[in-house]
Amino acid sequence: MTSDVIIDNAVFVHKSSKIYGKVKIGKQSSIWPNVVIRSEMHEVVIGSNTNIQDFSMIHVGASTGTYIGNYCSITHHCVIHGCRIEDNCLIGINSVIMDGATIGKNSIVAGGSFVKEGMEVPENSIVMGVPAIIKKNKNNFVQNRFNAFMYEINGKAYAKGYHRAWEGKDFEDIAKEKMSEIIKEYESIY
Repeated sequence: MTSDVIIDNAVFVHKSSKIYGKVKIGKQSSIWPNVVIRSEMHEVVIGSNTNIQDFSMIHVGASTGTYIGNYCSITHHCVIHGCRIEDNCLIGINSVIMDGATIGKNSIVAGGSFVKEGMEVPENSIVMGVPAIIKKNKNNFVQNRFNAFMYEINGKAYAKGYHRAWEGKDFEDIAKEKMSEIIKEYESIY
């Protein structure tokens, strides 16, 4: 990590991750094994309670920084390049989001999708394909927020050397309580 990297009380940053340039990571976020984040110009800003999963690559574009909101899940093997991902989004395994694209809040990009340069995905969308197209309009707040919570729990466990956080009665009780909280929050907003 370089001196321009600012990490605000991250839950977990795996030692194999590589973070270079002007990068800011919000509180309670997690960076998983073999993630690479590079910002030779512009900046990369990752919000709070967001997880960047194993083998993902985050880089700036030629004319754009990269911005990832709060409560997002960037799942395994994604390439996030000079784009904007708003709050409560899930980017599926092995997806690519290109320069100037915007993924609106509460959206899902299905695994293996390729979001072209400059594509504007409205909030509450499900997109998929190569190239990606909008398949459905659906508010994905609850499931995306819950997925981010799962990685927050996992990150806290990994930081303590415990690698089985998602099993057992205690976890089931915590998960059930959190889902109830998320549903109440959703109902108060929407």
